[in-house]
Amino acid sequence: MISILHPNFNRMDELSQQKVPFFFMVDFLMEKVEVFTENELSESSLLIDFETFTNSILPHESNKILELHSFPQSKETYKKGFDIVQKNLKLGNSYLTNYTCKTEIETNFSLEEIFHFSKAKYKVLYQDKFVFFSPETFVEIIENKIFTHPMKGTIDAAKENAVEVLKNDVKEKAEHYTVVDLLRNDLSMVADEVQVNEFQRIDFIKTKQKNLYAMSSEISGKLRPDFQNKIGSVIKTLLPAGSILGAPKPKTLEIILEAETYERGFYTGVCGWFDGKNLDSCVMIRFIEKENGKMYFKSGGGITHLSNLVDEYQEMKNKIYVPIL
Repeated sequence: MISILHPNFNRMDELSQQKVPFFFMVDFLMEKVEVFTENELSESSLLIDFETFTNSILPHESNKILELHSFPQSKETYKKGFDIVQKNLKLGNSYLTNYTCKTEIETNFSLEEIFHFSKAKYKVLYQDKFVFFSPETFVEIIENKIFTHPMKGTIDAAKENAVEVLKNDVKEKAEHYTVVDLLRNDLSMVADEVQVNEFQRIDFIKTKQKNLYAMSSEISGKLRPDFQNKIGSVIKTLLPAGSILGAPKPKTLEIILEAETYERGFYTGVCGWFDGKNLDSCVMIRFIEKENGKMYFKSGGGITHLSNLVDEYQEMKNKIYVPIL
């Protein structure tokens, strides 16, 4: 059950009203909310590398070559959860469900090495427990204007006419339209004059394993007065992030908890940096977690009634990559 009353949301409001910089992390179910002021951050073992903030010093270049091996669950195992999702989609309980899996991996890089040498817009190393390298912004707040950048739809860049195929694929378009509509409605809970500024932008993601194209859009609005300088209230109202949950949110969450066979934890939660005036935050995807001495990569994708098992299983595997060249 999602709790929206975690006391650290109030602390985030207090700090932002006082214009005190801080970093925060919220897990998928909003059960764990961690907040660090700059002083607290310096005493923690948390490493952060955002385009807008870093507390990390890049180590010397390494000649080490990344080796990454993954051991995905079988298609038959994946199908069990996929069928639960499809059953609910056909019943009209959801029209988009983000279904994810946990895949064991082996690599010659430590979590810290992955953090330092991967290339991504947002990177965090949480102790020696997990690392992520996310391309996806959750929300930005600049001068009381709020922006979100939902990312939905990926394709192997090696495919012929990959960009056009991605933009015109019926399933991918439906998924992207749904998320844009969902997040436009979400922003309307905290902002006025909400509009879509950019639609179906294509980004190129280069990795050692394979190159991908990803599709995203930009939505913006003007924060309402009762949400200005209240970062905790804004984040609490918008969570869970629509792009990694689906729609409608409450019922889709129930479906996910039934279909998925593991706990997401901080994966698909959000984190962000407030600099005393503006906010930059991301969705915690492209996520590797250490558990009982083994490493696991968490990945998945949006399922609609148009989805087919083979393509979705492949998309889940395609997203198992580390952006180290």
